[in-house]
Amino acid sequence: MPALDIFSNSAFSVISLTDAINKVPFVPGRIGQLGLFDETGIVTTSVMIEEREGSLNLIETTSRGSPAAQNTTNKRKARSFIVPHVALEDTILADEIQNLRAFGSESQLEGIQQTVQFRLAEMSRKHDATLEHLRVGAIKGQILDADGSTVLYDLFNEFGVTQYTEIDFDLDNASPAEGAVKKKCHDVRRKIEDELGAQPYDHIHAFCGSSFFDDLIAHKEVKEAYDRYMDGLFLRQGQARGSFEYAGIVFEEYRGKVGTVDYADSNKAHFFPVGVPGLFRQYNAPADFVETVNTLGLPRYAKQAIDQEFGRWVKLHTQSNPLPICTRPKVLIKGKRT
Repeated sequence: MPALDIFSNSAFSVISLTDAINKVPFVPGRIGQLGLFDETGIVTTSVMIEEREGSLNLIETTSRGSPAAQNTTNKRKARSFIVPHVALEDTILADEIQNLRAFGSESQLEGIQQTVQFRLAEMSRKHDATLEHLRVGAIKGQILDADGSTVLYDLFNEFGVTQYTEIDFDLDNASPAEGAVKKKCHDVRRKIEDELGAQPYDHIHAFCGSSFFDDLIAHKEVKEAYDRYMDGLFLRQGQARGSFEYAGIVFEEYRGKVGTVDYADSNKAHFFPVGVPGLFRQYNAPADFVETVNTLGLPRYAKQAIDQEFGRWVKLHTQSNPLPICTRPKVLIKGKRT
């Protein structure tokens, strides 16, 4: 029996491996913890997003008996997005499982499964980091590739809207006007509410870079409110470390970096509403396997390939096909420290 025939066991089928990688304990990024994105599986590798632009107009008065003002219908637009394909491979050599292959041992399969699980867990964490990076891009309005510079989708261009001018919080001003920061917060809230219209939301959240956050909590207008907030922190539950609420906005220092790719600009803040139905969506496309053609996409997939020539290795393949997106990017407001 070839050394690696054990991998012909159903425990290492595409179904079992895919089930395993989706059960690996998830190491969430902050966006995953917030639960912003509603995930949906799709059966294609692209998604069509239809926009229905509701219009609300004031009706001009007319004389009795004269022609009435004509109602305007809603405009509908459809946009197609190709779902990003994120794939990763690793190789388990025969030597790595040599000592797990005691002849007749009942734990033989279990030991090799542990090796595979370890590799899948390691690969899954890299998928986690990649997904967080894509989601951060959706919150900023510009989804970037792994290099941190290649633009996959500029949501403002895709939806034909212009982002509001970046709001300068002027946090390094030595003599700020009274209530200056609060006025900036109100400006952010009004812009978001104007874009949402009648859509309800829970609160406005801001992911801040470290310098923005440090200057914000040290600002003389904010410092007292921050100190009071932190004094009462032990009375509250579910609060993220390095976050507080001021002027109706939850400010949070966002930390995320892999290698040289920093997810957050130290001097910037990104504002977005939380709790808006359908605002942040994530579409998961099916894998490019024969077994998964035209099936609903799952968050992750895993499959193996055995060295058919010499039986010296088993290659593990994992992939995800996620498209996180903000369906109304005009609500994404950008702020700067100074």
